[in-house]
Amino acid sequence: MTLPRRPLRRTALRAAATLGAAALLLTGCGSDSGSDDKEKTSAEGGGTRTVKDATGKAVKVPAHPKRVVTLTQEDLDAVLALGVKPVGITNGQGMNKPPAYLADKVKGTKVVGNLLQPVMDKVIAAKPDLILAGDMQDEQMLKQLREITPATLVTMAPTDDWKLSFRGVGNAVNKLPKAQKVIADHEAAAKAAGKKLGKEKGAEVSIVRWNPDGPSWMEKKQFASGIALEMGLKRPKSQNKDGNAHAPALSLEKINEIDGDWIFLSTLTSDGTKALKDVQAKPAYKDLKAVKAGHAVTVDGSVWSTRGGPLASEAVMDDITKAVTKKS
Repeated sequence: MTLPRRPLRRTALRAAATLGAAALLLTGCGSDSGSDDKEKTSAEGGGTRTVKDATGKAVKVPAHPKRVVTLTQEDLDAVLALGVKPVGITNGQGMNKPPAYLADKVKGTKVVGNLLQPVMDKVIAAKPDLILAGDMQDEQMLKQLREITPATLVTMAPTDDWKLSFRGVGNAVNKLPKAQKVIADHEAAAKAAGKKLGKEKGAEVSIVRWNPDGPSWMEKKQFASGIALEMGLKRPKSQNKDGNAHAPALSLEKINEIDGDWIFLSTLTSDGTKALKDVQAKPAYKDLKAVKAGHAVTVDGSVWSTRGGPLASEAVMDDITKAVTKKS
């Protein structure tokens, strides 16, 4: 079974074209120029603003969007953190329902499709005035979405970290100052959480997604890894690779590559969960240093294996703190 995950790696050409492009989202503030009436309307709650999305495309968006549809859980996480409840969302990665960690916050919200696979009739029925399309690269689908509303934004480029994308979403919904505060609060919380780790601060943390065909460890700039590093933890030397993707699935003979002082294990599919359960009975797994120490922790893949957002970052910090301080 193929893992239902959009690829994190892109071609070098695509990555070069979009490198840092999401930062342009931060430049498109204010109402349309050349019209005092439009500026007044914007100040009163109507009108439009022009922002640039993660591809550098200039897009007119409502000054104060009221009906937002999100097509990825990262965009959903972002708008919820900003106090915006969308009118349409997609299911979580590899799931047929919204991400578990956000489920309570989206009760009653219409699901318009799967991750980056919206059902157009359902999107139309949601009557969006703003669509946040994540890292969608299907130009035909983007064209259809822009026919529903021209205010359709690609919100993340291949090399963007979650903070950059989050600032862009904050600007798109006209809540950039709040987004900046959320990030500042997160960074302060990560430092505070790190202080609670005691003697385990500086421990090497292995972050692994278990696929049906074996484990993949996450690179250094992957979302959950970034949270761990902010807390003062480290990555094992074998995993200290500068990138935001994941290694190819490893065979049982190379399982030692996932070892560390701690291992945080996640899955995204039932097949992945079964594969993990099967290997946990094998000597090669039981011989891992972290397993012997009781430091192998199973976590939610819909949080740990994504590009993340402010609410997911809280969940990762909580998972790490609970696991590590319990054993310290």
